[in-house]
Amino acid sequence: MSNTVRVQPDLKFVQELQQVGGESLKKCYQCATCSVACPLSPADAPYPRKEMVWAQWGLKDRLLNDVDIWLCHNCGACSDLCPRGAKPGDLLAALRNMAYRNLAKPSCIGTWMSSAKYLPILVLIPAILYAFIWSAQAAKLGSAFPLFVANGHEWAVDPQGSVVFGGLFPGDLFIDPIFGAVFLFMLFCFAGGISRLLKSFEGMPRTFIVGRGPEPSFGSCLIDTLKNEVAQHSRFRNCGEEEKDVQRVTGHLFLFYAFIALMVVTGVVAFGHWFGAWFLERVMGIEGGFAGLIAWAGHTPMPLWSPVKLLANAGAVALVYGLTKLTSRRTSLDAAKSTSNWYDWYLLTVIWGIALTGLGSEVFRLMNQPVIAYPVYYLHLICVFMLLAYLPWSKLGHLVYRTVALAYARKIGRLPMGELK
Repeated sequence: MSNTVRVQPDLKFVQELQQVGGESLKKCYQCATCSVACPLSPADAPYPRKEMVWAQWGLKDRLLNDVDIWLCHNCGACSDLCPRGAKPGDLLAALRNMAYRNLAKPSCIGTWMSSAKYLPILVLIPAILYAFIWSAQAAKLGSAFPLFVANGHEWAVDPQGSVVFGGLFPGDLFIDPIFGAVFLFMLFCFAGGISRLLKSFEGMPRTFIVGRGPEPSFGSCLIDTLKNEVAQHSRFRNCGEEEKDVQRVTGHLFLFYAFIALMVVTGVVAFGHWFGAWFLERVMGIEGGFAGLIAWAGHTPMPLWSPVKLLANAGAVALVYGLTKLTSRRTSLDAAKSTSNWYDWYLLTVIWGIALTGLGSEVFRLMNQPVIAYPVYYLHLICVFMLLAYLPWSKLGHLVYRTVALAYARKIGRLPMGELK
């Protein structure tokens, strides 16, 4: 005689899941069309059908510890073909949204990131911080919109001078220390989130693949994932060939490499300033030559012909192009088959804010319009802070969490049929 298994549904979890994007899960009647349609789902225990069952039963722990919610690339094929309009793709996206909230600590930031009603808190933290710096500097300099001329290694206020953001917001005192601390905070939170994510996967069964040999190391799987699935977006390319699919791949690639370009620029400026101008020139007293070249590479504001500036502008253009593609695709989605949620629009809005205020800061600085340039730069600082400080709890966090999950899935052999080898 078989044993009876009692299912203990978590009804509060079901309600929360419906609130963050899984509102249509009750429509599912288990036809399995979604699992058949998915081009990335493994042959063994394919998703998202089983996730739809678990969600209807309220099996919170099983869902949030499921590696498959990260393997889904949200192409929408399952939702497009669902005969009941249950939107399985939206359900998996909602599960990832819930995971963002719980993976990284402190959990209060995850709560703030979960709803638009907390947006004022997210904005006010950097807004107040940089408003205090601006007002303190304005009191010290005698103007909220000062113009500057170079005075050795410093900037001196001069009505006939130019807009210099580093004069009003000194990098050594405020910009670099604050963003340095934010960056370390982000890494610390991600480290905790990754540790919890990997621990949640420990119960996942291994898949036996004929002829595969010993299970590969996690490190080798991570390298393969970064090389193929992240750098080339190979699985995104396998999600479909319709115009919306092409737009998504193109937009993601341009956005990805735009961020890499801007990170390189930030790294060069930081290295040139702190190692070249500060350590080599000021501390060591080495002037000119190689030390001078390093210091020059990090000196701002840069001339437009500087290679570093050219890379920065190219990255900004790529950022706007990628955002345009992704925003166009998201606004053209059929609401009956796939919907956008708060996490989607928050991320797009913040990145648009970074792109437009970054370009605006450069344009108005070149036009030497302090009354416009400084407020735009102030908004730019707020947007960059919001992207970095809240990254482990935002949708962009999937760049880290999904990469880890894909590497783990590769390690245990949980691969799409076309990748089995």
